[in-house]
Amino acid sequence: MGQEQKVLWSGRFSQGAAEETLAFTSSLAVDRRLARYDILGSLAHARMLARQGIIAEEDGESIAAGLKQLYAQAEEGTLPIDPKLEDIHSNIEFLLTSMIKDAGARLHTGRSRNDQVATDLRMWQRDAILETIDAIYGLEHALMERASDTVDVIMPGFTHVQHAQPISLAHHLMAHFQRLTRDAERFADCYRRTNISPLGSAALAGTTYNIDRLYTAELLSFDAPCANSLDGVSDRDFVAEHLFAASLCAVHLSSLCEELVYWSSPEFGFAEMDDAYSTGSSIMPQKKNPDVAELTRGRAGASIGDLVNMLCTLKALPLSYNRDLQEDKAALFAAHDRTVSCLRLAAAMVATVRFDSERMLAATRDGFLNATDLADYLVTKGLPFRKAHEVVGAAVRHCIEHGKRLEELTLDELRSFSELIGEDVFAVLPVERCVLRRMSVGGTSPNVIPMQFSQGMSALRRQSEMVQKEKGRLGRAYQQLLE
Repeated sequence: MGQEQKVLWSGRFSQGAAEETLAFTSSLAVDRRLARYDILGSLAHARMLARQGIIAEEDGESIAAGLKQLYAQAEEGTLPIDPKLEDIHSNIEFLLTSMIKDAGARLHTGRSRNDQVATDLRMWQRDAILETIDAIYGLEHALMERASDTVDVIMPGFTHVQHAQPISLAHHLMAHFQRLTRDAERFADCYRRTNISPLGSAALAGTTYNIDRLYTAELLSFDAPCANSLDGVSDRDFVAEHLFAASLCAVHLSSLCEELVYWSSPEFGFAEMDDAYSTGSSIMPQKKNPDVAELTRGRAGASIGDLVNMLCTLKALPLSYNRDLQEDKAALFAAHDRTVSCLRLAAAMVATVRFDSERMLAATRDGFLNATDLADYLVTKGLPFRKAHEVVGAAVRHCIEHGKRLEELTLDELRSFSELIGEDVFAVLPVERCVLRRMSVGGTSPNVIPMQFSQGMSALRRQSEMVQKEKGRLGRAYQQLLE
């Protein structure tokens, strides 16, 4: 382009860095994803510089025109990237100065790559959070849809992977829904702390120029500028927080997928995965493997690893900026891509999995899932619960020794354990009654599960409104910059 390509810091050095040093320190393979945000941030910075009289108005106009051309190329995927330049910021500055000469060289007045990259990353993370919440919404919606169809499906509830008490399948699915709702709330909280502008912090100490940080924050739709320039360029706690939310969401997905994996086994037979989300065996023709669920479960480990990676990077860094922070983006970008893809595939799996209600109900016949209900019955007759627990334990032992279920015992057999038991006990012992009678708030009774649906719909509305509001706000801000 008729201009020598140099790294931005070349003036201090009598000779260039070794090729292997440049390759080792380059972040271009990762941070090129920040191109559009870097250009938008530069547009805001240039407009502020011209408004404050720090650069001439005509230079500001030339910079804006050049940046808008580069933005169009970035959106089209045609932005010419030179791998010899160490990062996306250097590439964009070189392209701009190649187009508009000295005016482009004035763009960096009053800022550093330190505040520039922190601003770009926060802008990228805002969009990533909104995309993630939207993907969580999709899985939540799928879970609620399936739950609304399975309120009357009875299955074993488990503790320690042992039969515990009978519950509704809808109740089980809505437990996963609640976890995801909290995941969405964590990301929304993270968004609030992400939406702070470091732009104008410069290298670490602020700048001697009469910049207007409130104005650039407003142009880029940040809630406010950061209060301390050292903090603004050095901390990546917002990245760590995002990675924590992503890793916990991945753990929740892993739990859901673990259940889908073993529920689809012949031993359980509770569920069958749709063909679209299963694979086969290269040697065993009969196999139908829940590979998508297994891979989602497996990728939770990588998400946890990304969080640990970031925390270990941050744990010993003195203030302010250190080059170690260059490593933040690889972990963040990978975690985001993985989280969104796993959420979307999980939503598709949940929407199409086939549940075997008869098999689930049949499974409740074993394991004495109605034992607690018999103990509760005795409490209503005046027996202290701890004593009732002991009585029912003896009855269960008797059933095991004689190959019977509690509901198969005669009244005389039951009364041999406690004379408080009467004929009305047989209205308590069926698993259908066990489920129906659990009417406490948040319980599994079909009569109270609709309360969970109502609360869930409110949560979904809040999530949708937040995402749409912020997408609209960011979109309008960016559009105004590009006009």
